Amino acid sequence: MISDFIKKRLKAFKYAFEGISELWRKEPNTRVHMFFTVAVLIMGFLLKVSAAEFALLVLTIGVVWGMETINSSVERVVDLVTLDKKPLAKAAKDLAAGAVLITAIASVVIGLIIFLPKLIQLFVLNFS
Repeated sequence: MISDFIKKRLKAFKYAFEGISELWRKEPNTRVHMFFTVAVLIMGFLLKVSAAEFALLVLTIGVVWGMETINSSVERVVDLVTLDKKPLAKAAKDLAAGAVLITAIASVVIGLIIFLPKLIQLFVLNFS
């Protein structure tokens, strides 16, 4: 009984990792997200952000990646239902893409709030 539960959970993880693989292989925007993910994490280490700031950055990164994944899912479901140009299909895809854009903009604002004061202080100290 317990082993069936564990097998089902492991299968669920397998499917989730297959979804991540699908996202990476078929969605060009994942390269952009990965570039900024790595850049933000490196900046966080170099600028010695606090644990709370780092946690917020990681959460923000996760939300953007999650929204990109949901957006890709919506696109595939809409394409499964119809490949014809229909206003509702377009609206569904546009709304999902808009959700990614909203979270990406919010992540930039959060990054600026965290990094800008540290960068200003770094330049003021080094160039004063």
